[in-house]
Amino acid sequence: MTRKKILGSHVKRLLSGVSDHGKKHLTEVETDLIQTGLLLEEAIEKLSFNFMAIHEAVSAQQDTIGLLLAGGTPAPEDKAKLEALHAQVGGYVNAAITSMQFQDMTSQLLDRTLKRVTGLREFLGTLGAHGAEMLPESDNEEIVDLLGKVSMALAIQSLELRSVLRKAVSQKHLESGDIELF
Repeated sequence: MTRKKILGSHVKRLLSGVSDHGKKHLTEVETDLIQTGLLLEEAIEKLSFNFMAIHEAVSAQQDTIGLLLAGGTPAPEDKAKLEALHAQVGGYVNAAITSMQFQDMTSQLLDRTLKRVTGLREFLGTLGAHGAEMLPESDNEEIVDLLGKVSMALAIQSLELRSVLRKAVSQKHLESGDIELF
């Protein structure tokens, strides 16, 4: 085999290998991100359950509150429960709001990351497609020309991907204020 054929064969193998392996790894990353999203949804369901538990705890104290409103005197343990309840409920609500803000920002990050994975898969597909065009018989000039085309296509895809993705992740759909994360 001549030097030119060896060079062309190696470049073709390199581009195809990078494309194949990269796509497989990115598919796994995508699967992991989707699973992470499902886990976050489950966490939100648990958060909702905790809100209902807070509601039930407050409702359970309604008899004591009714007694107080009617001018009665609750037992000492009921007084202590009512005093503790105020602080507990406030803490639970604040923790729940923080958790929802985290979930909202995390969802934005997951969406952005999935877009990156899709863009990277297309990026690697470009390598594979151009690698398939290379023939072992290609001379140095053809190889240089093809590598130039590959570089240009990859640079364009990279710029397009960057322009689609926002840098900052911000809180949405909550009335507790605005938060922006990096």
